[in-house]
Amino acid sequence: MRFEGTSSYVATDDLKVAVNAAVTLRRPLLVKGEPGTGKTVLAQEIARVAGAPLIEWNVKSTTKAQQGLYEYDAVARLRDGQLGDERVHDIANYIRKGKLWEAFTSPTLPVLLIDEIDKADIEFPNDLLQELDRMSFDVYETHETITAKDRPIVVITSNNEKELPDAFLRRCFFHYIKFPDRETMQAIVDVHFPKIQKILVSKAMDIFYEVREVPGLKKKPSTSELLDWLKLLLHEDMPLELLNSRDPKKLIPPLHGALLKNEQDVMLFERLAFMTRRTG
Repeated sequence: MRFEGTSSYVATDDLKVAVNAAVTLRRPLLVKGEPGTGKTVLAQEIARVAGAPLIEWNVKSTTKAQQGLYEYDAVARLRDGQLGDERVHDIANYIRKGKLWEAFTSPTLPVLLIDEIDKADIEFPNDLLQELDRMSFDVYETHETITAKDRPIVVITSNNEKELPDAFLRRCFFHYIKFPDRETMQAIVDVHFPKIQKILVSKAMDIFYEVREVPGLKKKPSTSELLDWLKLLLHEDMPLELLNSRDPKKLIPPLHGALLKNEQDVMLFERLAFMTRRTG
């Protein structure tokens, strides 16, 4: 498989190299970057190009590594034993397969997405080291070993909220998705809005990148938020003159709720507008 991007996903040259290198080595591809830069969608597009099933493991703060392997439901077995259920005699009835088990035993080579690994406890990556390295694990309750027939394509995403252990990083092929420059962003917009007015996009992107460069901004708007904003501008049939306006009273972009996602950033723009009016 050679990944060259798709009709709906614009991949930079260095991202293409990273994906193809990870697939060749069959090392997990660890992808970091700002939220909204297309890390999760990347795994979906890799699966589409490869014609492979996508198995998604969405990590939460309470997720444990064992859940990715399997879980033994002892409570259900105890309840069934009290009710005299015949299923209680076979412990395999109470083993719930995890996402790694699904990936290892998939009849066709899958793409396994471990999404937002940095949300979990710091020990979570360490607890997966051996399984991702050997591509096998033991089920102690049934005395069996689950081994991957072929090493799945593994994509691991991180928003860089937490440092990952060195031993875990050593087993991955790493790529950081940089925030798109204007040329790349234009290509992304063209994919999603092929018939949009070029002047509207140019003015909207001027404002978008200006917003991102405002000092003290708590959360910079992402690629996905720019696309949402453009969709709203089109839906509301926003006059181009409004985007061209540099009226200090309208320093906050129209429909700014698509770009500014917390009250601190909105207040920051209000203060900047007030200071602009005062200085004339």
